[in-house]
Amino acid sequence: MSKSGRGKKSNVAAPVTMADLAALAGVSKITVSRALSANGIVSARTRAHVRAIAAESGYRFNVNARNLRLRHSQTIAVIVEMQPSVTRPMSDPYPLELLGGIAQELAAVDYSVLLTTRQGATAPAVQAADAVILLGQGAKLQAVHVFDRLRLPMVVWGAPSPGDQHIVVGSDNRSGGASAAERFLSLGRHHPVFIGDTDHPEMAERLSGFARFLEPHGVNPVVVGDCPFTLEAGMKAAQALVRRKTRFDAIFACNDLLAMGAIRALIELGLRVPKDVSVIGYDDTPLGAAFIPPLSSVHQNWHEGGRLLARKALALARGEKAGSETLPSRLVLRET
Repeated sequence: MSKSGRGKKSNVAAPVTMADLAALAGVSKITVSRALSANGIVSARTRAHVRAIAAESGYRFNVNARNLRLRHSQTIAVIVEMQPSVTRPMSDPYPLELLGGIAQELAAVDYSVLLTTRQGATAPAVQAADAVILLGQGAKLQAVHVFDRLRLPMVVWGAPSPGDQHIVVGSDNRSGGASAAERFLSLGRHHPVFIGDTDHPEMAERLSGFARFLEPHGVNPVVVGDCPFTLEAGMKAAQALVRRKTRFDAIFACNDLLAMGAIRALIELGLRVPKDVSVIGYDDTPLGAAFIPPLSSVHQNWHEGGRLLARKALALARGEKAGSETLPSRLVLRET
């Protein structure tokens, strides 16, 4: 260093410390710490006062240092099990409405959402999360088993399965299936088809509720399984039914995309919906409501489901108890 530079003062202002902030606010350092913390116990007025002064003075709370001391990251990892595609994008109501509920609940307690798909779940940031929310169990619970390896507290969106001890939040799928069966019988439909991959616990529950309601009436549904949750798969399923000359007068599809695909194929094949074939979907999506003809569908409250998932993940992260919970579903009748 040159002699002229030895005594030269830096033009860079020293960072504001917590002690500086306490002096500016006229409170103690511990009060400042509590006011800036998500869960600190201070009055609302004091919290607002301290945070306003912190913002004005350019104070930056060292979240990483605090989390290291508390052994918390203040982050919940949300893993979407589905494989996004052009025909089933992440912007669809599922999973977007669930994510909206999760984000709303976590934002209220200053938690961050780390969103990823199954391909990104091994990232260090995910492994450092306080808990995991898994949206979708996968066929035969494959996704659940994969993410158990993270050894993090986990809450799952889906349906309870025998022997599975995970905390699960989901809709009443059996009731949803039963409501579709009841509707078909009231219309005099006695040759129904179920379309959906029952390797997924939610779809298996929908079929179970559907079939059990039909059984006392001597009606056994035809099951078309092992198909993806896409419009194209619904079209192919309906085309195959007609090609094989299967007798059917009603279709219950395990999601709206399958139902809309089936309707499109039936109309192209010269069948009338609902005069020849009644169709009910599942999820009650805006796309289904705007479809022509507007689709009858079973509604599930994804937004509230997302909030419940977040609450239970937070409870687990804090070492508190949490249990599985089932939300009600209901049939929304339109024109199919």
